Amino acid sequence: MEKRTILAFALSFLVLILWSFLFNPSKDQVSKKGETPETVAPRTVSQSPETASAPHAALSKAPEKTKFKLAPETDEKEVVVDTPLYRAVFTNAGPTIKSFKLKEYRESVEPDSPLIELINLQQDKADFLIISFDGASASQLEKTIYQVEHQKIRLESDSSPKNLVFHSSTSGGISISQTYRFYPDQYRIDLHIDVINQSGEIVTGAFVADIKALPPEGKQSYYSYVGIVLLLDDKLEEVKIKKASEPKDLAGRIGWMAYEDDFFISAVIPDEPSKASFKGRLLPSGILEGTYMPPSISLHPSERVSSGYTLYLGPRELGILKQLGKNLERAISFGWTDIIAKPLLYLLRFFNQYINNYGVSIILLTILIKILFWPLTNKSYKSMKEMQKLQPRMAKIREKYKNNKAQLNKEMMGLYKTYKVNPMGGCLPMIIQLPVFFALFRILGSAIELRQAPFMLWIKDLSAPDRLFNFPFSIPFMEPPYGIPVLTLLMGASMFLQQKMTPTPGDPMQAKIMMFLPLIFTFMFINFPSGLVLYWFVNNILSIGQQYRIHRS
Repeated sequence: MEKRTILAFALSFLVLILWSFLFNPSKDQVSKKGETPETVAPRTVSQSPETASAPHAALSKAPEKTKFKLAPETDEKEVVVDTPLYRAVFTNAGPTIKSFKLKEYRESVEPDSPLIELINLQQDKADFLIISFDGASASQLEKTIYQVEHQKIRLESDSSPKNLVFHSSTSGGISISQTYRFYPDQYRIDLHIDVINQSGEIVTGAFVADIKALPPEGKQSYYSYVGIVLLLDDKLEEVKIKKASEPKDLAGRIGWMAYEDDFFISAVIPDEPSKASFKGRLLPSGILEGTYMPPSISLHPSERVSSGYTLYLGPRELGILKQLGKNLERAISFGWTDIIAKPLLYLLRFFNQYINNYGVSIILLTILIKILFWPLTNKSYKSMKEMQKLQPRMAKIREKYKNNKAQLNKEMMGLYKTYKVNPMGGCLPMIIQLPVFFALFRILGSAIELRQAPFMLWIKDLSAPDRLFNFPFSIPFMEPPYGIPVLTLLMGASMFLQQKMTPTPGDPMQAKIMMFLPLIFTFMFINFPSGLVLYWFVNNILSIGQQYRIHRS
């Protein structure tokens, strides 16, 4: 009975892994783009109290309305924006961002590894982001060729913010200016769009934002969602689409729209969140598309309307997102363990401030958790020891009443009562610890803080599986890169030693299962992040020490 504690824990862990594998969004489950009238001085649109709550609500109900198309004006040009944090390439066709490379993050730990590129679309197939003023989806617009003066903008660490201005006039007499503002020490980009109706007619349209991304091929993450997300009615909404023929339509108060993976996020955040509609699509090419569209407005001749946004393209780091002040930190979700996981993540960050080694920080966090649960686990091990003393008596009762289950249970309960032993005493403390373990499972597999964070010796990336040497051949059950999983093998050995110190169950079937658990866990952990393996290994060592102390006493 006492061994069922560990068995229950192991089975719970297996359920977690299977649940993550089966119910995590697969590759196709995440979401899938006359004569010019005389110009007069523009007058700014004013909103009535009824429409003030919706920044882009209709401004006029005049019966005569026309929709416009955007027409090309000049040749396509590229503008390079170089800051200490990123190198971005803008194009005046759209305008849009063609490339966005993060200077502080590389694809691997190798020093000559390419910088992380957040935009992985072929420009002849799709545009990453288009925000403009029109009555249709941004993906249906005739792409505007804007006028732009700059060819390159460079910001040093001590530079003041700099602006990049795109300007265009449509064939329908609509003047559109887009002003991007860059900061030397931030991933945020401010965008201000100014629209003036220079025609002689009323036009109608909306400020539409369209984002596209191509999810990585292969299986999705065990640890976090990959796809388009929204802050909808103050709740995190993961836009999951199973088929290209099944678009997803949503409506409500939209705080922001973003595409995220395990470690990075690209977000569009309106300055004034309002009630709006959203359409998510999975295109035949496998590209995810999300379109944000607030209510349409009517623009009278000479009227002006503006809209502002904050763009964020960078790491999913809790501290940075929280500092942004746009509720974008809500994108980092650890599911039902969130209430436990985020405090643990803050503790990891706190330790690392003083130690500057996330591997050591994980060890300290493991020790702290062990200290907090020491009284409970102590009680658990003592209960298991008491149960071990009763094994001979329990074996005799099982043999005597093996054909009478009712009497067997009655005699067992009488034995527990006589010796004041709770058969579940070893289980409860372990069950209480399960949420903490699951929270750490989510943190150590998806926290940007551990990405390419070195520990010591051969472990150079705590977010990747540990491998000593690189073999040119494949190894069964192992994902590339192929090598010797030293830390995982040590973890399996520590689990085997802990198993030997634990009382043997009276049930032969349970004994066989428990005998194979260290081997099963070793194969399970072989492709897990080394940070998670390190936590489990240190926890095993501490548990062995605790059990040894109890046995000696």
